Amino acid sequence: MQHRPSGFTLIELMISVAIVGILAGVAVPSLTRLIEHQRAASATASLHAHMALARMTAVTRNQRTVLCPSSDGRACAPGTDWSTGWMLFSDDDGNKQPDAMDDILRIDLEPTSRHLRINSTAGRQQLRYLPDGRSAGTNLTLSICSKDGALLGQVIVNNVGRPRSQKPRVPTACPA
Repeated sequence: MQHRPSGFTLIELMISVAIVGILAGVAVPSLTRLIEHQRAASATASLHAHMALARMTAVTRNQRTVLCPSSDGRACAPGTDWSTGWMLFSDDDGNKQPDAMDDILRIDLEPTSRHLRINSTAGRQQLRYLPDGRSAGTNLTLSICSKDGALLGQVIVNNVGRPRSQKPRVPTACPA
């Protein structure tokens, strides 16, 4: 009986590496898109949770609450960029800013991935809840976008105060 050496030949090894390289080249773009969509889903869920907390706090405490973008956790940031974080505070006097540190109920700085951008509509940059749970004013739309400008999802709050989310069915550019 002859003994045949075990192992791979150089050609077999090169073919295996080439096949693995081709499969990796096909899988990486799909995996990148999956990760991006999961990050957007996480940001959407976080926004929904904070909106529910803001509404519940307004009703249970019988006072106005505000959810607004904030980069430092002490004051609302001007503009429409929510990517750096947001904060929730009670607003008894209606000036849309926390008057004391005791007014701040929740701070969430850097709540999403640095690969996402979250922008609100220009007409409404804060979410205010009245003591009866309504969100007075116009609808608020928060758009969750990728860094390359593709719209991944939106969170829309109506005047009654209920948030809902939607995802684009076809590739769409992020609203400005």
